[in-house]
Amino acid sequence: MVRNTSDFRPETYRPYSTDSKFKIVGHIGTENVWEERKKIVLKKVYDNLSVLIDEAKNKSIVTSLAVFKPNNIKDFVWGKVEREWSKEKLDSMKQLNLFEDRNGKFEVVRKLPYKFSYVFEDNEKRESQLMIEDWETGQLFWNCLSTHEGNEWKACEDVKKKYLDDFARSKNLYFFLGTTKEHHYVSINPFIIIGTFHPMHQSQFWLF
Repeated sequence: MVRNTSDFRPETYRPYSTDSKFKIVGHIGTENVWEERKKIVLKKVYDNLSVLIDEAKNKSIVTSLAVFKPNNIKDFVWGKVEREWSKEKLDSMKQLNLFEDRNGKFEVVRKLPYKFSYVFEDNEKRESQLMIEDWETGQLFWNCLSTHEGNEWKACEDVKKKYLDDFARSKNLYFFLGTTKEHHYVSINPFIIIGTFHPMHQSQFWLF
């Protein structure tokens, strides 16, 4: 991987070439209530959204990736969006070769017909609603849709149950936040949720 010099965000990297191959060099498991994973992920954790946004807008820092710990999860909501990719979006994905197989054939992933968002407060009780754009969220929706034989409302309810009841209610939920190049400097809050981290809670009994 090399720095993507066409992108001002310092955390943005790209494969060295289109022929680059990724090599698995190890595995970090979930032993001891995710101890090794937490050492890596939780080195720096934000809990104040205003501080994080200020760092993103500060051109001497330009933070575009962060781990964030919400103080209080208030809700998990969804809303309808366009069901098909726009021509402009398809053209841009083709240019980036994001969905080209080994035979050079362009295949695009199914577009989610809904957007999912967390409603939460930071440590100063500032309320925000951030969309979650995570491959796992989309895959969960499609799996739930299949289980409910095409009933989209029930599928969305199952996604909400997983992200609100199973993840958020554990009181041990973190967000992976990221910005997009297009909106980094123009949006009031340029961050979206690109993933979640919800390690097993470590009880006092485990310590003994």
